[in-house]
Amino acid sequence: MSKEILLITNYFPPEKGAAANRMQSIAEGLGKAGYSVKVVCPLPNYPNGKIFEAYRGKLSFTEDASFGKIFRLWTWPSNSANKFVRLVSMLSFSLSLVLFFIFNKVPKKIFIQYSPVFIGFTAVCLGRMFSKKIILNVSDLWPLAGLEMGILKKGLYYSILLKMERFCYRKAYLIVGQSEEILQHISTFEAEKLFFLYRNIPNFDAPSIKEKPTSEEIKIVYAGLLGMAQGIFEICQRITFPKNVSLHIYGAGPEAEKLKSLQKQNIFFYGELDRPSLHKALQGYDIAFIPLIKRIYGSVPSKIFEYTRLGLPVLYFAGGEGGEIVEKESLGWVVPVDDFGALQDLINSISQMELQRFPKEIVQNNSILAFDFTRQFESFIVSLKAI
Repeated sequence: MSKEILLITNYFPPEKGAAANRMQSIAEGLGKAGYSVKVVCPLPNYPNGKIFEAYRGKLSFTEDASFGKIFRLWTWPSNSANKFVRLVSMLSFSLSLVLFFIFNKVPKKIFIQYSPVFIGFTAVCLGRMFSKKIILNVSDLWPLAGLEMGILKKGLYYSILLKMERFCYRKAYLIVGQSEEILQHISTFEAEKLFFLYRNIPNFDAPSIKEKPTSEEIKIVYAGLLGMAQGIFEICQRITFPKNVSLHIYGAGPEAEKLKSLQKQNIFFYGELDRPSLHKALQGYDIAFIPLIKRIYGSVPSKIFEYTRLGLPVLYFAGGEGGEIVEKESLGWVVPVDDFGALQDLINSISQMELQRFPKEIVQNNSILAFDFTRQFESFIVSLKAI
């Protein structure tokens, strides 16, 4: 009989974004390692907060995949900025999770995507009630990240979230973190736990670098979630792009409508593309822009790994551990987070000569050597077998 494992996540393809891509690559990697994988996730709705058209009118939907089965459960979706509305949305999927555990046979090991907190907490509680071995995947330090972004304030609600967070850490057999900072933070409470550093390294064949026609124009691209944390709209308002530099924006999220209507020199908005189409489009640009409006402890944007594998040098404006990675592996330029003056200076001075500091072929090669999905996943399987 094959080994079995259950993955619980709030995000999964056909939804787009780092979390969905990460969970898909983990499911596929486990399948290739001989596991029979069950994925439990909501009906697709991210990031627009509406059930995707192909899934509308369904209470649940089960489909076969190369690694096993995907169980898409009912949720009341929302991308509202209202905390109460978002809470009700999360609790709706939590209710579906409870029913799934009651009426389905669940494998002994369950891999839980911790964020959002209420869903992660519900999954951990269910795992304990049904005597399962819990692997907790922590990609963001909530509620601390919410506090740093200004979404949350200290008080009763924040204290409750902290207690839920510590409970999840305490009940996990193995804690998987996407950054050293995350693992260091958790180890201050749970020093005796098993930890594994799991970077969000993509698992696709690196494309060959194509020669571009000679041009004086420097094309910078941002592709990803258009949310408050990324601050793309504020950046577009505060930064001026000279005649030879342009910013091209792909994605969806709360700021999409504002960006669509923005009229400013050398800023272009294209909306959302599927991943293969986006990868193809990105190869026509010179620099990938990776911003966060504030430094968020524990955050390492997965765009570093994905876009450098495509051969794009990065302009990193997010602070923290990610900047150290970019500098260490010679992947591009690092500008201190929230230093708009330094960002403007770099954009003003960028040129074809400056691009030669980080040639695409060298950036791609550095990325491939430093970030090996297969090597990382083999080590992860060893840790998984140890529990």
